[in-house]
Amino acid sequence: MSAPAARPGRAVVSGRLADLPVLLVAVVWGSSYLAAQGVTTTDTVLAVLVLRFAVALPVLVVAGRRGLRALSAVQLRGAALLGLVLAGIFLLETYGLVRTSATNAGLIISLTMVFTPLAESRVRRTRLPGSFLAAAGLSVAGVVLLTQGAGFTAPSGGDLLMLGAAVARTVHVLAMARMESVRGADALSLTTVQLGSAVVVFALLVAVPGTGASPWAAASAFDGGDWLGLVHLAVFCTLFAFFVQMWAVRRTSPSRVSLLLGTEPVWAAAVGIALAGDRPGWPGYVGAVLVLAGTAWGRSVADRERRAPVPPAQTTRTPRRQTPDTSGTPGR
Repeated sequence: MSAPAARPGRAVVSGRLADLPVLLVAVVWGSSYLAAQGVTTTDTVLAVLVLRFAVALPVLVVAGRRGLRALSAVQLRGAALLGLVLAGIFLLETYGLVRTSATNAGLIISLTMVFTPLAESRVRRTRLPGSFLAAAGLSVAGVVLLTQGAGFTAPSGGDLLMLGAAVARTVHVLAMARMESVRGADALSLTTVQLGSAVVVFALLVAVPGTGASPWAAASAFDGGDWLGLVHLAVFCTLFAFFVQMWAVRRTSPSRVSLLLGTEPVWAAAVGIALAGDRPGWPGYVGAVLVLAGTAWGRSVADRERRAPVPPAQTTRTPRRQTPDTSGTPGR
């Protein structure tokens, strides 16, 4: 009798142990905003992006070489196209990071979890429930308060760039979910081609005169702390984060992984306040709470809608409620 009783206990422990690395990814991603600020200036944005992914990309190529050889020409073109969108996301995020605080950056980018169901409802011509719209409004109000923590002024250029990055992430998630050309491609190969395409974009841009320092000039100016920050972004925020996601979804569920990764804004705010000395003021703190509450509420509503059974009259058509899962998005 004792042996059967022990199995559920081990399963629970195993599930909790699987959650811990995923939660660590959320912490790492939350710290990525401050780490990127530490090694990047307005003159070295492109150089740092080239260096960061030049470190990570060879590892991904070696790890996924079999899957890469199995990709068809159509899948390669589709993944490369997604890589152009991904390049836009990283450009908006990184240029935004050097113009705003780590706290603002982490919380504004979390609006992607609200924007994605809104955009999908427009694409599918379906209507979202009023509770979701209320959650979206709560999040937007929170962003307004967050960016005006020191007094009501025009949002900074960095805040607007981060908002643009949130919109670009929404486009990326919807494109991955709807593009027929990448259906059937494994996640590792898809991410590797996307990152490779993004690196080509960064390398071409940095070669244009007047776009900033070259990767070699930026690297030669790095001190020990800068190299640690770059390694943190390349190894932990990209490689470690991606491989943990692949490992976790095989031992738990995409929804559980996505829920844990959704705590990233909390860690971004905590790191910004504790280490960078961010002081958003009481309106900013209220705004941060509203962003987190609205995002969590909106996501729970969208999840309920996605799990809702389709009425029999609609069983022959594409399901009305299907929100893309963002848990497989490439690392920050």
